[in-house]
Amino acid sequence: MKRKVYVGVDLHKGQLTVYWLREGEEKGRFERYTTKLSGYEGFERKLKAAQEEGYEVEVAVETTGNARYFKNRVERQGIRVRVINTLKFKVVNESAKKTDKHDAATIAEFLAKDMVPEAWVCSEESEELRRLLRNRRSLVRTMVSIKNQIHGLLLGMGVESARQSLQSKKSRRKLLSVLEEQGLAGGAVEPLVEIIDRLEEEVKKLERLIEERTKADRTVQLLRTIPGTGLITAATVRAFVDDRGRFRGYKQLCSYAGLVPWVQNSHQRERYGRITKRGPEELRTALVQMVLGMVRNQKRTLGYRLMQRYRAMKKVKGSGKSIVATARKLAKVIYYMLKRNEPFDPGHMRDPELRKAAVELDVATILVA
Repeated sequence: MKRKVYVGVDLHKGQLTVYWLREGEEKGRFERYTTKLSGYEGFERKLKAAQEEGYEVEVAVETTGNARYFKNRVERQGIRVRVINTLKFKVVNESAKKTDKHDAATIAEFLAKDMVPEAWVCSEESEELRRLLRNRRSLVRTMVSIKNQIHGLLLGMGVESARQSLQSKKSRRKLLSVLEEQGLAGGAVEPLVEIIDRLEEEVKKLERLIEERTKADRTVQLLRTIPGTGLITAATVRAFVDDRGRFRGYKQLCSYAGLVPWVQNSHQRERYGRITKRGPEELRTALVQMVLGMVRNQKRTLGYRLMQRYRAMKKVKGSGKSIVATARKLAKVIYYMLKRNEPFDPGHMRDPELRKAAVELDVATILVA
């Protein structure tokens, strides 16, 4: 049976600190490498040398921005890399002695005891889709910021502007014409409008790329069968759920999205707080957007039990909490859609009693999806 060598890596932007701990030995040795190509190659040569000596190599590293790149390089040599979930590995984050060497040694020691909590690393396809979506999101936010700036400038000129006056290229040109007639054109407004035009073109390019990448994606196709769900929202859920099989049940998906409440149980006391908001903000926002899409599509969703509960809860708890609670319920629906590889079925959403009443009143067309 091969002896093992446990490698703990403290990875940073500019360097990686490595602790080599051989099985059966109390102390290991430290090494440092740069994160340049020469540094990675030097580290990989040491890994290969350990394999040639007959050792089975195991590597663990904390989640960082370049952890995926590190993992991909090392795994090309047939070595498994465990990426650590830092939220569950407080022994490093909350250590009184916080140094690179100490962190690397701690990781190696816990790896040797098989006590390293692993984080999920999504597929490269999902990672690329996330990059496109984040780039689009960044551009859209910049556009919104500039539009708000224009509204502020117009208000200072005594011109009242509606939101829709900046929504399309045509409406923006119309606004500039109005300003020109009033002798207010040019200045700071026109350059900002041109910036919005360019940003809008870039956003459309990204959307075409996202559409191309998800055209044959079964998950996106299924998600878009939910009323009110568009391409970007469906692609966001696809990118961050990645592999549905990694969730044991819908509760784990809701927890991953940060839509479950804080719970504190002690003896006979149970306390529930606000939602945890742990997990990807983009996924949580996408689920909320899907609920809002269903709310806007009342012609199709009026008879859905999900929407009935939302409307009843809204009267008591208000719009915000009701939308979040409905998003949690919708996450359950999505989980089973993906698990069964089935599109959204409006028949499962309709309340039998309301449907019966609708037929009697000859208004059943309201409930037709």
